[in-house]
Amino acid sequence: MRGIVTIDGPSASGKTSVARRVAEALGVPYLSSGLLYRAAARLALEAGVDPGEEGALLALLEAHRVRLLPGQENRVLADGQDLTPLLHTPEVDRTVSQVARHPRVRAWVNARLKEVPPPFVAEGRDMGTAVFPEAPHKFYLTASPEVRARRRTRERPQDYEEVLRDLLRRDELDRAQSFPAPDALVLDTSEMGLEAVVQAILAHLKD
Repeated sequence: MRGIVTIDGPSASGKTSVARRVAEALGVPYLSSGLLYRAAARLALEAGVDPGEEGALLALLEAHRVRLLPGQENRVLADGQDLTPLLHTPEVDRTVSQVARHPRVRAWVNARLKEVPPPFVAEGRDMGTAVFPEAPHKFYLTASPEVRARRRTRERPQDYEEVLRDLLRRDELDRAQSFPAPDALVLDTSEMGLEAVVQAILAHLKD
């Protein structure tokens, strides 16, 4: 498990941007586990499948041959087509937690991640606790809901109050998966810019 860095945290905590920058600095790919869950949510929405139907979700993932292409920019393919531009919408935001709570869907995503040879930086909700528990370098990013909502508002066609409500709802749904590993370094990014978080992680890795 040497050469694996995990960066976990709740929605809009900055983990994707941080993971991308840390991976770039280290010269390794990064893995965005959330894109696979988002792909399942998107396919369910398009097919009219109930996101509570675990078996139907797995069938969609297999039928559409969903794959994650890691790198400095992660892409998700379905039937060989790039699904990535469709994965960050309010509709997917509201559906993805329902998809991610299913044990067999989580097992499917985890299996895809474990197929990637290290070194890499993996970001998500439970990379350091469930997927790569033996990784030597673990980080957990957090921030207040208000700060995270302001960040997400810059990325979505919604107003702040609506984004905050969605984030609080998702936090509640994700509570079982999103918590720090016992040996993770927890960073509250509420008052930190992107560069400061990246440098804090790189300094810890250097030490």
